[in-house]
Formats: sequence, C-alpha cells, structure tokens
Amino acid sequence: MNQKNTNLNEEELLDPLSKTKRKAQMEELQDLGIELVKLPKDKLKKLELPPELLEAVKHAQQINSNGALRRQYQYIGKLMRKIDAEPIVNKLADLNGESLKSTQVFHLSESWRDKLLSSDESLTQFALEFPIPDIAELRILIRQVRKEQQANQNRNYTKLFRLIRSIIEENINE
Repeated sequence: MNQKNTNLNEEELLDPLSKTKRKAQMEELQDLGIELVKLPKDKLKKLELPPELLEAVKHAQQINSNGALRRQYQYIGKLMRKIDAEPIVNKLADLNGESLKSTQVFHLSESWRDKLLSSDESLTQFALEFPIPDIAELRILIRQVRKEQQANQNRNYTKLFRLIRSIIEENINE
C-alpha cells in the first residue's frame, strides 16, 4: 500500500491546506518582508526582529539590483515562514498607528494655531476643548506672534505651534 501521508502531523491531516492557500500565505509573508525592507532603521529596531531576519532586511535595504532584490525578498519570505509573523504584524500596525496619530496631532495643531491667530474667541474654544494649566502664557504668545506677523517676523510662530502641540498631546494621552 502506498503511504503518502506518513510524514504529516495531526493538524495537517485534520485541516490540509491546498497548494493555492499555502502559496497565498507565502506571498503575504513576502509582502510583509517587503514592508519591513521599506521601513527606516529606527522603526526596524522597535520591531525587535530575530537577528537572522533583521540582517536579511538590512542587506535588502543596501541592494540596488532588481534581480538581487527580488531574490532577497524571497529569502526574507522564507525566513518569515520559519517564525511566527503575528507579533511582527501587530507591532508594525502599532508603529503605523503611531505615525498616523502624530500626523493627526500635527494637523490639528496647525489648524488650532491658525484659528488662535485669527480670532480671540477661538482661545476660549481651545481652552474648553483642551484644559490649559496656564492660559496667560498662551495668550501672551498669541499676542507676540500677531505683532510679529505685522512686522513680517516669525520668531515666536514656531514656539506657539510647539506649545499648542504639546497641550494637545497631553490631553490626547490622558
């Protein structure tokens, strides 16, 4: 009798994956590897990748040749099959969420800076939405920036933006 399935474990016998599904999973892992290669070095460090995978990703970042890069992507995909990729996917999603959050805070800070410079009523709205420990400091800084804008100077413009951003970040993180 021909025994094909002697090397399969119980899970594989209960739920065998078709070749198409296995190939799709491998391509997903390879795509994840490509995402890793495109990440900056500081974000790669935050992911805490296994040493062999981290080395392969760093090597891929240095490759210029398309053929060699494609082979390196395949190698990264092979390494990804050996490890549990779920924690990497979760950490990567968290990192992307952080950058999305910081972008949103940046845009919100910009819009509030423009509103605060355009009208005095917006300071009250800002104070209601984001509790401020020292509103006098913000009010003084707004007045200084308005005077500087009339004189075509921008010394305190960035200082105002940083203060607004820090107030918003403090209130969002609480």
